[in-house]
Amino acid sequence: MSILAENTEQVLTESRTMRAATVERTDVLTKVKALVLLPDGVHATTELVAGFYEVSTETIKSLVKDHRAELVENGYHVLSGAERAEFVRSLGDLTLPPARHIALFTRRTVLNVGQLLTGSDVAHRVREYLLNVEESASTAARSEAVDRAELAALQMRVLAAAGGIVDAKWLELKARHVAARALGEEPEVAPEDRPLYVPDFLRGKGLKKVDILSVQSWFGRRAAALYEAEYGERPGMRTEDTERGSVRETVAWTYAALPVFEETWNRYYAAQFPQAPVQLSIAGGAA
Repeated sequence: MSILAENTEQVLTESRTMRAATVERTDVLTKVKALVLLPDGVHATTELVAGFYEVSTETIKSLVKDHRAELVENGYHVLSGAERAEFVRSLGDLTLPPARHIALFTRRTVLNVGQLLTGSDVAHRVREYLLNVEESASTAARSEAVDRAELAALQMRVLAAAGGIVDAKWLELKARHVAARALGEEPEVAPEDRPLYVPDFLRGKGLKKVDILSVQSWFGRRAAALYEAEYGERPGMRTEDTERGSVRETVAWTYAALPVFEETWNRYYAAQFPQAPVQLSIAGGAA
């Protein structure tokens, strides 16, 4: 075992935070060795845990004494009195050593013991498996982060080239989305700044695909005319790819223009499509 691997394993035995990050991986136990449980298929006794790790029961008891709070958090518990008697009866014909108490370990607790236990070759192999799983997950996460960053860099260059051509507000919004995705985060966007698309609006009004294709072009033109009449300027523009692979210029609508959409709908289309049941809100969803 390399010095680096030894040091990493030592971090696992000494860092409760690192143990908490890997304690769910109970599948590692059976990759190292067959784990014998009580007939309920859930619990192991101190003797069974000692047998799994090939150490004495006193070693396990000493470890429990030193790390009881953490082990309890991960499923360790002790039954006595009526609870112990009821549990023993539930096991059927299994005979347990006579004692006033019975200590029970779940799979998660057994793994927690392996994270902490030194002087056991089985525990050492359990930690090796855990660290390999963690390293594989970290490598995959780093690779995904690099891919996101490279895609974001390309998209940012395209957005920079579009400056002065498409609507500045839309460019800013798009850049926020790209940057957030590159960081693995959700973009922080005000409700009124979220993109609003004519087909989505019409779909929300209950129109079928064939009706949307028929209506959306004129709907957009009429909405743009109402917007210009309301605000004294034409709405901003952006570019988009068409299904045929070409690029066209279209209006960069946001939810701030939702009242204009509703007015366009009510003025030109509500009577034609009376079945439409949904009205969107700027905050998102149906009003």
